Amino acid sequence: MTRVSEPEIVAVPPARLGEGPRWDERTGTLLWVDIPRGLVRRLDPSDGSHAVIGVGQPVGVAVPRAAGGLALAVRDGFALLDEPAWDGAAADGLKVVAPVTAAERPGNRMNDGACDRVGRFFAGTKAEDDTPGAGALYRLGPDRRAERVLDGVGISNGIAWSPDERLCYYVDTLTRRVDVFDYDPAVGRLAGRRTFAEITRGMPDGITVDARGHVWVALWDGGAVLRLRPDGRLDLTVEIPVRNVTSCAFGGPGLTDLYVTTAWDGTAGGELLRCRTSVEGGPANPYRDAA
Repeated sequence: MTRVSEPEIVAVPPARLGEGPRWDERTGTLLWVDIPRGLVRRLDPSDGSHAVIGVGQPVGVAVPRAAGGLALAVRDGFALLDEPAWDGAAADGLKVVAPVTAAERPGNRMNDGACDRVGRFFAGTKAEDDTPGAGALYRLGPDRRAERVLDGVGISNGIAWSPDERLCYYVDTLTRRVDVFDYDPAVGRLAGRRTFAEITRGMPDGITVDARGHVWVALWDGGAVLRLRPDGRLDLTVEIPVRNVTSCAFGGPGLTDLYVTTAWDGTAGGELLRCRTSVEGGPANPYRDAA
């Protein structure tokens, strides 16, 4: 039987728009971002310490980089950052290695993303005014070159893979669906897009996949995280005491703690929450470039 505790608020300052939790296995810490403030944040659960850096522009997600430091999807495109000082100051040395949004509709920015097991970094874009179809999904390879792999995206959000990486799950929030692709892990190719699950409570946002292949979906304007079976059927609902739930990820010892990010809705939200579970999550893969 799956056990999930009541969500507890982690004692860190709230975000305006918290997003993109990713467990850094190398350091035993959780990374997440505050998008509009351009902040990357880090929690060390072993002692509860919290650190932050500013990257100078909106940031949709930050993932560990195998060579050290971070890889990020910032407003302008994919960027790399050497190991930061985590001292609250603006980060030195942010380098946009693959500009993306300059070739898109004015007002677009990058949003959520994740890496496959090989270390390819997938992340997409959205229009700040949420114009349908204005964004796209991109893949950053080890050569630091970005390739557009999907057009006509409204709000590019969660992306995650089945444990065998033969399936890739993807959220374009405006469709109110979680879609699934056949995935070729040898070359990073998506094919055969189809509906995995229709979402009727709020709108789907960030996702993660556990070690048994269940898909966990955060619900914007839905106040919950859903656990979906590998066939797309609802398995479990985790109620979250915040309306705008943005993403979720497993971390901690054994990857059994479910971390949930949220956003301020004008009256509440922005907290980082944690649920203790009996479920083992999947790892957050680092970006692997050829440097």
